[in-house]
Parts: sequence; structure tokens; C-alpha cells
Amino acid sequence: MDRTIEDFVRGLGLDAYLVGGAVRDELLGLESKDADFVVPGVDYDGLRRALEPHGRVEDLEVAGRTVGARLYPRDSKVRAAAPAGIEFAPPRAERSTGPGRHDFEIVADPGLSIEDDMARRDFTVNAIARRLDTGDLVDPFGGAGDLERGVLRTVGPRSFAEDPLRIVRGLRLVSELGLTPDDPTLEQMRDEAESVRLVSGERVGGGLDADGLGELSKLLLGREPAEALRLARDTGVLTALLPELEDTIGFEQQSTRQHLPLDEHLFAVVQAAADADASLPVRLGALFHDAGKPGAQGDHAERSSGLAHQALGRLRYPARLRTYVTHLVRSHAFPLEGVDERFARRFLREHGDELAFDLVALKEADLRGKRISQAELDAAARLRLLLEQERAQPHRLEDLAVDGSDLLELGFTEGPELGRTLDSLLDAVVDEPALNTREQLLERARAHVG
Repeated sequence: MDRTIEDFVRGLGLDAYLVGGAVRDELLGLESKDADFVVPGVDYDGLRRALEPHGRVEDLEVAGRTVGARLYPRDSKVRAAAPAGIEFAPPRAERSTGPGRHDFEIVADPGLSIEDDMARRDFTVNAIARRLDTGDLVDPFGGAGDLERGVLRTVGPRSFAEDPLRIVRGLRLVSELGLTPDDPTLEQMRDEAESVRLVSGERVGGGLDADGLGELSKLLLGREPAEALRLARDTGVLTALLPELEDTIGFEQQSTRQHLPLDEHLFAVVQAAADADASLPVRLGALFHDAGKPGAQGDHAERSSGLAHQALGRLRYPARLRTYVTHLVRSHAFPLEGVDERFARRFLREHGDELAFDLVALKEADLRGKRISQAELDAAARLRLLLEQERAQPHRLEDLAVDGSDLLELGFTEGPELGRTLDSLLDAVVDEPALNTREQLLERARAHVG
């Protein structure tokens, strides 16, 4: 954690413990964005009074219940180090309210110990605290040892029953940190896989965290997403989470190029995208790009894009991202024959700059998930270079040397014909950039007047 934050919290005069992912990442030598503290011995009102002189304080709520406070420090350096605020809470415990698996409540209680607070957490690697005043670790469940061994282990036998989102979070930790679930944790995953369907879409996909990312997004952005996706498949979590992928499991593609079952191909393409440090849209596109192959009548890319749009909508991804990924999937199967400068300009004209480069990233990942020749990878790499080179050439309407007002002066009227003429001029300029002069374009436009 940023030393600026730690020094600031230490100066507040609270007996604060750094908890959760920040301690875990610290032990792994990783940077952490988390800034979460538990403060025993102080109730919520007392905590708020202690924080208010130092900045803006907001209630921290879980399931509609105030359990702590989030501080946005007045000090500009600290605020820059923790733009999402710093969370403080009294210790919390889970208490049963009935016989059912969902019959429990989380209760904030300043009289609880830090060990009590650790007992309600999901995994042992997240149930570690560090006392700021002394630097002592509180590790009642052996999380530090599990980190050393690379083991993912739940704190208790009902961890996933209490909150099924923890299953996806565990898979995310497999991807991010390379942890391997122990046998009891895998058994819990299998037993509770179907309950993942009950988790709200925002928590899985679109994101409720300050970074706007849900657990599936974080899983895909990890370093080993293929391993996490295989575990999700083998435990039944994948189809509970993404029923759109159910028909891909074990689907043989009957192709010398497509040597893997379809689900394994999807996982390989996601992993190739991760290895290339591709963006989240590209990784989402990789996950769904061939999802429509089973049962497709004709264009599998169109069917795959529909499944992607359906899944991302259910998981509450933002509309712009959902539309963008849908376009990626729909257009991913473009050919690589005849790649030259004109091909690159037409590609930019058709897709726009951002989508064009992401399509190449998805194409390269897709190729790496197949049995293909080096020549195909070279063609994709050549297209990327040509896109960089040709993006300075005119390929958008705003790049034309004339605009709609120029055509109106020639005698055009507002309407579809004016738009079609501008599109025609742009097509000509994309094919031959030297035509992009006012004189030449007006001369061409005159042929279309009336």
C-alpha cells in the first residue's frame, strides 16, 4: 500500500489494522489499490467523529446497513494516493438468523476482536491483517502459509453458501495470482455452482467497485484466465454464470486448423489475448467470438455476437462496452488475403481506428489458438503496421476536403442523397488519397447533383 496512506492513517490516532487484499498483495510484493482498515474498540459514531476533521466522510453500507465510513481526505497528496477514498469499519461478524443458508446477517460490533473480523472473510489469503502501530500480522487461519504454497482455501465450509459471488472471486484469484484451490474448496465450488445464478449481474460483470469492474472482468484481466475458465467449466460454474457457452463444451470442430474442442479454443484465445496484454473488450471478444458455432446456420460470427450481447446485457456491462464487444465479435472473421495499404485504409474506413486495432488484436489471439502457418501471423502483424502507417491518411468523413455545406452550395438538398454522395467521395479518397482536394471532390460531386 502507498506509504502516504499508511502514514496518514497512523496519524489519526486510531488502533487501525490494514486488512484484506492490501495485506495479501503486500506479502506477495505486489502493489495494491485497496485501502481498507478495521478499527476495534470504536463504534460507527465514534469512528465518524474521529474522521470528520480530516475530510469528507460517507457512510459505508453493506446490504443496506451502515457498517463503517469512507474518508476522502482533505490532504491533496493523500487524496491523490487514494482517489476512491479510505474505508474504515469496526470489526464485523456474521450471525445466524435461521436454519437456511441465507439466514444470516453481518453485524458491526466494536467489541469484537480483529480475529473475529477475519473469521467472516472468504479465503484464508484475504483473512490476514497488519496492525499499523506495531507491524504485527494477525493471521488466524494460516493465510500467509497458503500464499507461500500457492493454495486457495476458504475460511469456512459455508463460505460459498453464504455468498456465491465468492466462487467467482476465487476463480479470479486463480487467474490473478496463480493460486490452486484445495480439494475442500473445489468441492464447495461444485456444490454451490448453481447458486452463482442468484448473484446480481453488476457484481459479476459490470462492476460495483470503485474501478467499475466486476469479478468476471477481473478474472479475464488476470495473467492466467484460461486456467480459471477451465476450473469454472470443470466445477459447473461456467455454464451457471454464462449459459451462452454451454454448447461449446466438448464441441469438436472437425477441422485440421481447429485442433481443439471449442471450449478449449475459446480459453486458448482468451489466454493469448492476456499474454499480449490486450484490453478488456478484446478479452471479452475472445471469450465469445466463436460461441455461436454450435447450431449456427451460416454466419457463426453473427450468432456469436448475439450471444455476447445477451450475456453482457444480463451481467450489466455498460451499454457502450456491450455494443463495442458485439461489433468485435461480429467482425472478427475477416480475411487476411491481399493485405496492403489500400486494404488497411478500407479497414480503417469500415471500423474506425479503435475497433480496427482491437480487431487485429483479437485476430492475432484467435490465430494463436489454432494450428496455423507463420504466414498468417505475419499477415496480421503486417496489417497492424499498415494501420499505424495509414491512419494518417483520410478515412473518415471529417477528413474530407469538403463537407455537407459545400455540397449544399452546389445545389444538393438536405437528405439521404447528400449523405450517399459524401460516402461515395470518401470511398474514392480511401482508394486514392491524392483525390482529397477541394477542387477534385467538388468536380466529382457535381456529377451527382440532382
